[in-house]
Amino acid sequence: MEQQKLNPTLVYVLAILGLLCCCFGGLGFILAGIAFIIAYNKLNVVKQNPENYEPVSVKSMNTAKIVALVILIINILYLAKVIYSISTVGWDEMMEQSRQIMEQYQNQ
Repeated sequence: MEQQKLNPTLVYVLAILGLLCCCFGGLGFILAGIAFIIAYNKLNVVKQNPENYEPVSVKSMNTAKIVALVILIINILYLAKVIYSISTVGWDEMMEQSRQIMEQYQNQ
């Protein structure tokens, strides 16, 4: 019987898009979370019948799961920072600081 391959491309793409979406207030945790869940579920299927899958593809899926987990943690930490900043400083003050930084950047 031929061994099946796991394709971690979708997990990598979702995780990288999640990292890029980190700039939007940590909202990339949605994509990174989906990537992590996909990889986790596929690896659970592999644990039931490990002889049916190529060891190299299982290892690459495990690496993709780790990448998704790291990006998920980064996004959650950034989201917590944004929520903390909004709750302590206030939204209006944050927007004013952002406007001042943009003006300083444009004047240089």
